Amino acid sequence: MTAVAASPFRVLRPRGIWGFIVRRVLLGILTLFLVSLIIFVATQALPSDPARAFLGRNATPESLAALREQLHLNDSASSQYVTWLKGILTGDLGHSLTGTQQPVSDVIGKRVENSAFLMLLAGLISVPLSIALGAVAARRRDGPFDHATSIVTLALAALPEFVVGIALVVFFATNVFHWLPAVSLIPPDEHPWDNMEALILPTTALVLAVCPYIARIMRASMVEVLESDYVEMARLKGLPEGKVLWRHAVPNGIAPAIQVIALNLAYLAGGIVVVEFVFAYPGIGGGFVEAVANRDFPTVQALALIIAAVYVFLNVAADVATILVSPRLRTSIS
Repeated sequence: MTAVAASPFRVLRPRGIWGFIVRRVLLGILTLFLVSLIIFVATQALPSDPARAFLGRNATPESLAALREQLHLNDSASSQYVTWLKGILTGDLGHSLTGTQQPVSDVIGKRVENSAFLMLLAGLISVPLSIALGAVAARRRDGPFDHATSIVTLALAALPEFVVGIALVVFFATNVFHWLPAVSLIPPDEHPWDNMEALILPTTALVLAVCPYIARIMRASMVEVLESDYVEMARLKGLPEGKVLWRHAVPNGIAPAIQVIALNLAYLAGGIVVVEFVFAYPGIGGGFVEAVANRDFPTVQALALIIAAVYVFLNVAADVATILVSPRLRTSIS
């Protein structure tokens, strides 16, 4: 029999887990590119003239023409997009269309830091809390704790985050108790972790907005896992119920919850805008509102792209994490 030569494409084709990771990263980059195109087209479609919005109604034709030339507004839309994309790849987000014409990175740098820390704080609290609530509720299925958790999480899931934020302000900062500040102001020359008291209410609002979804999917997954054969075998071996729950059941039940965790953490990137507005927190939410009000298109584009990048990164990370924690999925792609 004649030997069949192996295809070079088969040799070069990435295999196994690393191949899956490479494909997901490439798809994420493609998605981010398409999102950047949509953001640019959306801002270009707005009827406002950036040059006139910056210079005002009393601007002379000469000054308008000079600013349009400086901002490349006279170029074709494709040329403007290529210039903007090159700037993003080189770390140049352009200049703000406010009075000082600061670089966009300087305008949003502090706001991104504040929002990132708030998201990190909410994620570090909400994810372990949700997993624990879902696991314990599944362990005590149809008991008082399970029913109470189900009712509370369902009620919180039905409430928008701004309603939760306003309720927290009413109860803990104004009418009922005066324990915490009603607004979360961070001085420009300080870091958010230096003002932890101001972060309590916005962090709580984000945690209450995220926990219900993760806890409910974790409970549903754990109910199925706790009825599986290997969990029953662990019990028959005489292992303590706590060890059966946390060492055998939770690692296998957490895989479906990872996707929900990623989606809710990605939701924080957009939902945080509303919460920051409620508590006057100087993050990307306030930056978005100011940039839209001032017709500061470069800042709007940069903030929208940052939020989209967070979404893409968390979804790719969730897919990879799901493969790593699930033996069956690892076997299927190897």
